[in-house]
Amino acid sequence: MFVRTVYATGDPARLDSALRALNGQGHDLLEERPGYRGAGVFVDRELGTLLTVSWWESEEAQANSDEVMRERRPALLEPFAASVAVEHYRVAVFHALPRPVVGGGLRVARLEFDPRDADLLADTFHASALPRLETVPGLARTALLLDHDRGRGIAGTVFTDQHALASSRAALSAIRQSGTAKARATVVALEEFEVVHADAHTL
Repeated sequence: MFVRTVYATGDPARLDSALRALNGQGHDLLEERPGYRGAGVFVDRELGTLLTVSWWESEEAQANSDEVMRERRPALLEPFAASVAVEHYRVAVFHALPRPVVGGGLRVARLEFDPRDADLLADTFHASALPRLETVPGLARTALLLDHDRGRGIAGTVFTDQHALASSRAALSAIRQSGTAKARATVVALEEFEVVHADAHTL
């Protein structure tokens, strides 16, 4: 599985206009593309940040959809977005529990690592971090996305509600510290979002 992320920043007062477009026209555009396997929309309403994640069954399907979305994305994000960054990842780990996620919270840890350690990072996340994450109350989903060539990754954890997200901070900090030390990775940014939409298909 492959993922495209779109990270946009802009005026918080104009964020709802982008959400309406993404949940309407944007959703329809994605549904029409071959190989589409779901998407997520996440926001920080106070800062004015928007993260979208679309899931694809193959790298070819992802690349083909890029051509269409590249042309349509500016109109979907106007007048909100002042900056837009698009990135592509391979899904190394995806684990979903049968729990509700809309209205919950997403925590994103952005990682950097030596590309030669990509397999080590994936193995460490699966073998060491995932069993500990499953014991954290309110966990609904977790995923590790890797860009092997650039040595960058995203570790995402979705919780059922904002209280569970906030309550998990200490536990997740300990898991991150242990996991990144074993995997020789560095956390370069940590962010939290509200879950507006999330329907990634089970891998």
